[in-house]
Amino acid sequence: MQEIKKYVEENQQRFLDELFELLRFPSVSADPKYKGDVLKTADFIAQKLREAGADNVEVCPTAGYPIVYGEKITDPSRPTVLVYGHYDVQPADPLELWETPPFEPQIREGKIYARGSADDKGQFYMHVKAFELMTRTGNVPCNVKFMIEGEEEVGSNNLGIFVKENIERLKADIVLISDTSMISMEHPSLEAGLRGLSYLEVEVTGPNRDLHSGVYGGAVANPANVLCKMIASLHDENNHITIPGFYDDVQVLNDAQRQELNKAPYGEEEYKQDLGVKELLGEKGYTTIERTGIRPTLDVNGIWGGYIGEGAKTVLPSKAFAKISMRLVPNQKSHKITELFQKHFESIAPEYVTVQVRPHHGGEPVVTPTEGIAYQAAEKAMEEAFGKKPIPTRGGGSIPIVALFEEVLGVKTVLMGFGLDSDNIHSPNEKYGVDNYLKGIETIPLFHKYFAELSE
Repeated sequence: MQEIKKYVEENQQRFLDELFELLRFPSVSADPKYKGDVLKTADFIAQKLREAGADNVEVCPTAGYPIVYGEKITDPSRPTVLVYGHYDVQPADPLELWETPPFEPQIREGKIYARGSADDKGQFYMHVKAFELMTRTGNVPCNVKFMIEGEEEVGSNNLGIFVKENIERLKADIVLISDTSMISMEHPSLEAGLRGLSYLEVEVTGPNRDLHSGVYGGAVANPANVLCKMIASLHDENNHITIPGFYDDVQVLNDAQRQELNKAPYGEEEYKQDLGVKELLGEKGYTTIERTGIRPTLDVNGIWGGYIGEGAKTVLPSKAFAKISMRLVPNQKSHKITELFQKHFESIAPEYVTVQVRPHHGGEPVVTPTEGIAYQAAEKAMEEAFGKKPIPTRGGGSIPIVALFEEVLGVKTVLMGFGLDSDNIHSPNEKYGVDNYLKGIETIPLFHKYFAELSE
């Protein structure tokens, strides 16, 4: 451990400088105007993998954005770790809410502020620097493969094709991912499960054109009003989702499992204060930890229609739209939930409007095993690095490719994230702790060490 700490301390500024260089690329996969920047990001990562000591580094083309691959096979008889991450980021909008420009990283109060700092550039780049540390110190106990993609934020549409076409190339004993969070630096944790996702867009149409709200108001259905009523009807008074069949396949934890889950440190007042809300709201009968980890949800991610510019325009809109996401729990299937939503939403549409439901993308929920040598290796690594045993938790987010890796490659995943829930991922002023970044670089080589030892 002392050799690891010494290397990190001696190279700390360079590690930060390189991350800042990576963060300056506006690699927004959702917006075609950033295509050139996304491609430059892939080239940058490939170069840094080569410099770190990886072999056979390649920027692999897909029908969308490329996947960066690299490897170091030290001994075929040793276990192999496949590191996954993504270099694309969420759009930075709304730009006016950023305290500093999203692609000009700055450190304030020990936090790196930039889009992608925590999700996922800062986290996957820890693995690149940890790998460099292992190669430079002559201690690479496992074979290492890297697969860093550029489409995670838009559904990883081409990753499945790549994985299926490269099964032998990607053969590994475990997948290691840092794209999740832990409770805190004082309370390290390992996520043992993730929710799935069904994401779609709805369109409600009334009259064939926008109308004068004085001339026509009161005589014609307003699609924006109708859409709001339809969305409101998707939850009952207990915040239970009203779509028929929605909960049919939900895995229900027993009392003992729920009690164990709720042992994780949690302060409701601090939680509310951090979010700037007076009260919390969620499904009745469940704690906040349960609502965000083991229960499914349905949320509006965006809603619009009519005139939304400056000033006033008295218009009755022809159309109204919403983007809706549903987080799913074990045993729920994204395609089934999407179909249930579409059928229900179309059935509750009144006759004076027409409705279209357009599915975007989805992913399956997963539970990663807490028994077995890979989890034990992560547990031992974090305990040595942090000085205390990590707490197993369930993550509320989604990484759809985890289920894909298990299905196609036949390997499990370890979710060893170093972010925090308060890092503002997907929001303005995204941040990632300098200490989190450096601690990750210290911890990852320990995972490889213990995974190799436990595999013997």
